Amino acid sequence: MKPTLKKPVVRLVFPVVTILLLPVFCHGDDWRQFRGNNSAGIADNTPTLSEFGPGHNELWSVPVGSGHSSPCIVGQQIILTASRKVPKELQVLSLDRKTGNQNWSYGIQVAELERGPPSFDPASSTAASDGERVVAYFGSYGLVCLSMEGKLIWEKRLPLTKSYAGNAISPIIAGNKVILYRGNYIDHYLTALDKQTGRELWKVSNPERFTPNMACTAVPLIHKNQLIVHAVRGIQSFDVESGKLNWQLKCSTTATSTPVIAGNEVIVATWNQTGEKALRPDFPSFDELVANNDKDGDKLIDRQEIPKLFYFHRSEGTEAPQNGYPFQFNHADPNKNGKIERPEWQQVLNREKERRQNYIEHGLIAVSLDSSGEVAEKDIRRLESQSIPEVPSPIYANGLVYMIKNGGLLTCVDVKQGTRVYRMRTGGSGTHYASPVIADGKLYTTSGNGKISVIALGTSRKILATNDMQDFTYATPAICDGVIYVRTHSKLYAFGKPD
Repeated sequence: MKPTLKKPVVRLVFPVVTILLLPVFCHGDDWRQFRGNNSAGIADNTPTLSEFGPGHNELWSVPVGSGHSSPCIVGQQIILTASRKVPKELQVLSLDRKTGNQNWSYGIQVAELERGPPSFDPASSTAASDGERVVAYFGSYGLVCLSMEGKLIWEKRLPLTKSYAGNAISPIIAGNKVILYRGNYIDHYLTALDKQTGRELWKVSNPERFTPNMACTAVPLIHKNQLIVHAVRGIQSFDVESGKLNWQLKCSTTATSTPVIAGNEVIVATWNQTGEKALRPDFPSFDELVANNDKDGDKLIDRQEIPKLFYFHRSEGTEAPQNGYPFQFNHADPNKNGKIERPEWQQVLNREKERRQNYIEHGLIAVSLDSSGEVAEKDIRRLESQSIPEVPSPIYANGLVYMIKNGGLLTCVDVKQGTRVYRMRTGGSGTHYASPVIADGKLYTTSGNGKISVIALGTSRKILATNDMQDFTYATPAICDGVIYVRTHSKLYAFGKPD
């Protein structure tokens, strides 16, 4: 693998051997899991560029295999996961942080690759490392634990996952444990494994029914002795040592975005497909349905007369590869006579009303970390109810929480006051999969079509730059020592000032 170098560098004659002889340990500025330390997404205060892109402030770039996982950075190594369709293979890669040269690659041959929507890749889970080992998860295979030299220490084979969204969850290392939350049709549980041996320490099954709109991609957080999990239809806290449930809040959420800790609260963007008016087209009454669509005058609706309706639909500018969930005719024709009658349509309307009332509506919510037992809506703070991101995680800094949604719509909220500070367009457009990160007093947001917007932290709404990666970019960037590492669909880039 030959990287493209954009500046003179001092090359090591034997880069792989040299790395293996160097002591490996975690630095304070390592980015050792998804979004760095405890998934907070905040880098150190090293000056970091605002303007960059292919050929501009580019230290190096290197082609990488297919995958949407983010860089995991420990010492002088960058760890990525990747996949290949022919032959069916999963990979864990180590690259040199200074040059992009490949150190090692660990390959896993599989009989079948996990499936998902058009935006999914079987290598969507970010690896984690403690400086002594690398842990990677694939829904197509399970967990593998490697040495920092790429040798297998242990593995835990798991059944091939099945879900509509794809099992893009990332593991974490917490003390002596590897933590994995796994949600899909085959199995649904939270588990802790011994990081030395892979032995199961505890396992908690999740009884919530798994449905096609569930994602289960939120990364667990650690707060003192608590393990915080954004799970299907709820936020849960467990004792990290025993797996015992401390508290839980049941709410309407697909468990997509990773929470953040803000003081003594956990901030969670709970999103569901019909959680706000902008996503929820109204269904007409039966009289309206007939008046506007009954072409043969029989006061009924047949398959040719039913209009195009959606259970949920993303508005213009916030589209995704699959832009909504359309209503199917047979959902309103239980007697299969090819006609929708008034009682049948009323059942549809009743089901929709009941479904929307079952759980606390989606939103940006704050839950006290001192909670216990069953947490009710009266016990939480609702910070925002509109423009909740579908995939990107919120991020917290200096009393403000930021969240970016499809269409490049950025919302800033004052956590203490529980009020919106501003809402603005960033310059990014379309679908957003990557989560925002913070470095050097700047917020970096990434759109799926490769626009990285840089916004000044605080209340100014100042856009410092919009950078075009000239490729689709779904992976969340990593930032270490003032260097920005961006994975596009075809390459991994390192941007920064020359030493």
